[in-house]
Amino acid sequence: MQSVRVLGMAALLAAAGVVSLAPVTPAHAQARALPDFTDLVDQVGPSVVNIRTLEKVAARSTQGTPSEEEMLEFFKRFGLPIPNIPRQQAPRQNRPQPDEEQPRGVGSGFILTSDGVIMTNAHVVEGADEVLVTLTDKREFKARIIGADKRSDVAVVKIDASGLPAVKIGDVSRLRVGEWVMAIGSPFGLDNTVTAGIVSAKQRDTGDYLPFIQTDVAINPGNSGGPLINMRGEVVGINSQIYSRSGGFMGISFSIPMDEAVRVSDQLRNAGRVTRGRIGVRIDQVSKEVAESIGLGKPTGALVRAVEVGSPAEKSGVEAGDIITKFDGKVIEKSSDLPRLVGSTKPGTKSVVTVFRRGSTKDLSVVIAEIEPDTAVAKAPGRAEVKPKASIAAQVYGLAVSELTDAQKKDAGIKGGVRIEAVSGASASAGLREGDLITRVANTEVSNVKDFDEALVKLDKSKPFNVLFRRDDWSQFAVIRPGK
Repeated sequence: MQSVRVLGMAALLAAAGVVSLAPVTPAHAQARALPDFTDLVDQVGPSVVNIRTLEKVAARSTQGTPSEEEMLEFFKRFGLPIPNIPRQQAPRQNRPQPDEEQPRGVGSGFILTSDGVIMTNAHVVEGADEVLVTLTDKREFKARIIGADKRSDVAVVKIDASGLPAVKIGDVSRLRVGEWVMAIGSPFGLDNTVTAGIVSAKQRDTGDYLPFIQTDVAINPGNSGGPLINMRGEVVGINSQIYSRSGGFMGISFSIPMDEAVRVSDQLRNAGRVTRGRIGVRIDQVSKEVAESIGLGKPTGALVRAVEVGSPAEKSGVEAGDIITKFDGKVIEKSSDLPRLVGSTKPGTKSVVTVFRRGSTKDLSVVIAEIEPDTAVAKAPGRAEVKPKASIAAQVYGLAVSELTDAQKKDAGIKGGVRIEAVSGASASAGLREGDLITRVANTEVSNVKDFDEALVKLDKSKPFNVLFRRDDWSQFAVIRPGK
């Protein structure tokens, strides 16, 4: 009872403004809760370099070059110290000038090893006749390009130096959305500029071979090739791209995950180029409608729209219309997962592809081939003049089809099917067109018009069904909804 009276008195005193019982949080304690990047800058800053590239161009007259007033305006606009700009002398007319090296671009990079191996973006050094690397202590070196890979946008250059401060490589798998990260680079040529933000997303699909890290860290021209750093002072990515409608930062930037970059850099350092695997399929996303109609359940995997003739996929038995659900036991959640997994597999490796076909799965053994720079586009199937046929069942769905000639089958790379000669109603609404080649109806293979009609007769005319068809070089599914 006494304790209750004491509490009651304290409450009355507090209400009267005599005393406050609320805990007071010191200002320095609140400050400690905010991210502090100062130690990270001291730790990683010396490992970040500025990269300038030069290219040889034919000399030209000084007409059209920036005036002294324009140069002064540039430095004022960006708040830079105004240098002593020598006054230009009038050029001598009609005097031939030798080729000279002109600045081509500016970017960033970071020291990978203490003996002068530096990582940057491929687009930073692309087309450069000379690469100059400047360290934070103002020492400048001419760099030699070890290798560059356009597909991943990773490049490795080397300078003749030793005892350099190398970065620590972080574990990208530990990176979490919402985590604080920092970037150091040379935006607009301003050396050692530090910006910070959070990880906005991981595994962001913007390319065939790289799942990018998306952040809101301010990245601008000149930041390319610089490091993305976590709060442990580890490099987790290479700043590579921004999303912008104006050419400047708009809150979305992308970085190459460091595990992917290291894999590429190792190949560049060992062989000077990157080799990637291929199996020879053209793929697409699996839509929810298609997944439900073929009995897959959820929209997962990669839909095979075409199989290249003579490719590893064709030799292993992969067919157009298959859904590749696994590669070497790894689940294919979305179609972009497949080229990354196959691409990172060494050519010559024997792998297992799991496909979903007509309601069941099967494992196929495939030998990985090396990816080619360019793939020839197959010729479109020929169109012979064949009288169309429309059965009663086909008319219900708005289709008139014809038999395929042997030449059409050979050109299309298929064993059988029918060609659409006229389309309307529900079939037109499903996206089918004249000239499409139907090879499967409701998970049933059709070799000719007779098979096609028999498959349609068995259908429930009130329920939607899928057809697998080929258009030019691509195979895809369409879902026909009767009555629409």
